[in-house]
Amino acid sequence: MAKEKTVYVCSHCGQESPKWVGKCPSCGQWNTYKEMTVRPANSHRHTAPDSDARQPHPVRLADITAGEEPRHDTHDAELNRVLGGGLVPGSLILLGGEPGIGKSTLLLQTVLHMAGHTVLYVSGEESERQIKLRADRLKNPATSSTESPLLLCETRLEHIFTHIRNVRPDLLVIDSIQTLSTETVDSSPGSITQIRECAAALLKYAKESGVPVILIGHITKEGSIAGPKVLEHIVDCVLQFEGDRHYLYRILRSIKNRFGSTAELGIYEMRSDGLRPVDNPSELLLTQDGEELSGMAVAAAIEGIRPFLIETQALVSTAAYGTPQRSATGFDLRRLNMLLAVLEKRVGFKLAQKDVFLNIAGGIRVADPAIDLSVIAAVLSSNVDTPVGRDICMAGEVGLSGEIRPVTRIAQRIAEAQKLGFARIVLPEANLKGLDPGQYRIELVPAGRVEHALRELFG
Repeated sequence: MAKEKTVYVCSHCGQESPKWVGKCPSCGQWNTYKEMTVRPANSHRHTAPDSDARQPHPVRLADITAGEEPRHDTHDAELNRVLGGGLVPGSLILLGGEPGIGKSTLLLQTVLHMAGHTVLYVSGEESERQIKLRADRLKNPATSSTESPLLLCETRLEHIFTHIRNVRPDLLVIDSIQTLSTETVDSSPGSITQIRECAAALLKYAKESGVPVILIGHITKEGSIAGPKVLEHIVDCVLQFEGDRHYLYRILRSIKNRFGSTAELGIYEMRSDGLRPVDNPSELLLTQDGEELSGMAVAAAIEGIRPFLIETQALVSTAAYGTPQRSATGFDLRRLNMLLAVLEKRVGFKLAQKDVFLNIAGGIRVADPAIDLSVIAAVLSSNVDTPVGRDICMAGEVGLSGEIRPVTRIAQRIAEAQKLGFARIVLPEANLKGLDPGQYRIELVPAGRVEHALRELFG
């Protein structure tokens, strides 16, 4: 018989090595190699229930008919948007987030809304009574109906598949993948080997049965999903649940999605009766008091297909130490340094000996380059201690030569600013081509260079 062999796997990127090494040659991380046992191919493996014994055969690409992928409605507009329109049959979804952020609450309230579907909720961390108490807090009528989800408190994978064979669910939820273990691997639950084998078995079940499977994953202290990176390669969709658990708002974003865009963003408000989807993100991203303060500028940003207005906050002060500090929350620090260099070289503002702190309100991270103009406006507003008008918003990418470059989907940005009552919007001059200013109730202010935009903002 073939013997088992030991390999070492990088917990950061999944790279394998026959021996332990200190620094991973693939990702460059130190002390990330963990030992795992690989069984021979002819060893006993657990097979998913209702597996198809037919062998696959090559099919010509031209002979394959592909249409719109059918999806299960989760009855949650934010979750549907991030998933790309709903749950795809046979998909394997991984949901990660910090402890206490609301992962279990999100999935429990989702399955409670999916009346008419047989849902099996497997928990390896909580008892049935604990889940019932959480469900009662959600105040959903489905908690006491005959169509409520089925609960199973089990950690052994073989026992879970036995119940799956009897129940035949339409949706399977695993809370969490780190608590599962299989008898074919001699290691403790949560180890790299167990996570890998259990995820592979659940993937096989999802693809052969057509049942969507949602896994909850733990987060390491570095903020990445626990286990090797290969776990994220196995699944079809990786969702990240973010936000400070001491505040009300939570952000659901897609890191990987084989059935939709990874640019979508879902926003929730944590309340005593569960998570409430926020249909209008601008209600939490903008200050509502109307007071004009220096260092604040409003940008018209877009994440995925959704436009929203976001507040950029900056603080510029004299450096207390020899080396000035540069800090950015929710914005790329290297891009901030680039914008500060543009201000100094092209516009003439001397910020080299000053501390600059930048914050994107609401706790979200924005990668849209159209907020460059608002970042520059907020920095200069704080530097000269002059507020930007609260009825002005802006959108524009700033180039290295100080020009304001055009941005995409400008009509949607203008419509969102008009809907929220802004009087003026500063936008790139090139974006005015093809636009009729007369069809908008908001004044369109074109700007070709940074100095032109600053003249419009500060006079």
